[in-house]
Amino acid sequence: LVAMCVNDLLVSGAEPLFFLDYYASGKLEVDQAADIISGIAEGCRQSGCALVGGETAELPGLYAEKDYDLAGFCVGVAEKAKIITGETIKAGDQLIGIASSGIHSNGYSLVRKVLSANNISLTEQKIEHKGQEVSIGEALLEPTKIYAKAVKELQTKVEVKGMAHITGGGITENLPRVLPENASAEIRLDSWEKPALFNFMQKHGNIAEPEMLKTFNMGIGMIVVVSAEQKDAALAALKELGETAYHLGQIIDQQETAVVYK
Repeated sequence: LVAMCVNDLLVSGAEPLFFLDYYASGKLEVDQAADIISGIAEGCRQSGCALVGGETAELPGLYAEKDYDLAGFCVGVAEKAKIITGETIKAGDQLIGIASSGIHSNGYSLVRKVLSANNISLTEQKIEHKGQEVSIGEALLEPTKIYAKAVKELQTKVEVKGMAHITGGGITENLPRVLPENASAEIRLDSWEKPALFNFMQKHGNIAEPEMLKTFNMGIGMIVVVSAEQKDAALAALKELGETAYHLGQIIDQQETAVVYK
């Protein structure tokens, strides 16, 4: 919840300031609520923003007793002159992808469909995830990565011309949001390592690659646009920060589609 709000703020060049949450349930379970709020607070710590308040609602009759609903929003600030709009992006600029931690927060409807259709157990089915063999359930529960620290530090090293948070719609639908009308993005599909979880879903769901690319993040959670001259500096800075980053491709003159895969 925090990651999705904060990462969406970052792409405009804003620094997250504070977060508010909303927690609703059929019956308030104190221990459950405490665990959830603790997780939200940890997300705020990782983001460098304050959890300043929120609302807790007990709504019997509207929710089942053990069901709960979460919502939240984040407020950030940016100097007007430093707001990232993507308007300076031009052909020849380079695309840097920062690795995701997993599925993140989008694509779970399709995931559930694939698991159900194949009668796959969340606990018994094993899969490689981050160099370890874990249950597929554990891999799917990996928290969404928060990019606040990496993005903030990167902006002190290079000029970031544009950023795209890869959420629902994948690279295909999210990257075009940052591109000016006269530009397209050329992405090399062999330029990064796709995590095993996505390959598993594609195989067992018999999902075509174009559909995968417009549903899941495919292992890339954030894409940064920099000039060709600053590509190497950006990759080095992200590596120094402990991030896994890839040179995905480049900006080209406008094509029939906003994203061209090679």
